[in-house]
Amino acid sequence: GKSTLSNRLLGRKVFPVSKKVHTTRCKARGVVTDEDTQLCVWLTHLHLSFRHKLDEAMLTDPWDSVKHADLVLVLVDVSDHWTRNSLSSELLKCLSQFPQIPSVLVLNKRYLLMQAKPGPWEFHSGVLTSQSPQEICDNIIREKILEYLPLEVPYGVIQVTEMWEEGPSGELLIAQNLLVPRKSHMRMLIGREGKVISRIAQEASQDLMNVFLCDVCLKLKVQVKS
Repeated sequence: GKSTLSNRLLGRKVFPVSKKVHTTRCKARGVVTDEDTQLCVWLTHLHLSFRHKLDEAMLTDPWDSVKHADLVLVLVDVSDHWTRNSLSSELLKCLSQFPQIPSVLVLNKRYLLMQAKPGPWEFHSGVLTSQSPQEICDNIIREKILEYLPLEVPYGVIQVTEMWEEGPSGELLIAQNLLVPRKSHMRMLIGREGKVISRIAQEASQDLMNVFLCDVCLKLKVQVKS
């Protein structure tokens, strides 16, 4: 829900969106500039889920992000029976540490108008996100892997970019190696006759073209981690 909301505010898809949780692993900002106003959206994991194993960075990230915010939106999916009846104690503890910062509860992916304090712009008016091009690429590929692989399998995939360069006609050439922990995961990721990995590469390439506004040639290779 956080990525979907942020993409709608930005007017372009720069954050990955998946039905599985925690598609975006890095702390990133989206930037919305309208005439003399700039809005910076911090995409962070305020809901600390005990049903999923999270990196240590995810556990400390909310505290740092809230500290610098003018307004906090707490996104809750009321269709999820695990989260709709109450907020986690860690989330409430985090918010209580900064009582001077207003917070808004957002239900079912509907959002309210943000309040913001006047101040200097942090980014140039043409900037959409604080993510690097490589981070955008990693997140979009991860989004597709999450969509097409079952349950916990995608969370064990390590992405290694082996090539990132401009082609002779201005196209972006990207080669990425996907490392998985076991052969069974490799077979699932490749798919019968390579159909799964081909579909992931094709859909990710299209999303990257929409983000970077240029042709993208994406090649993905799957290997078992040594």
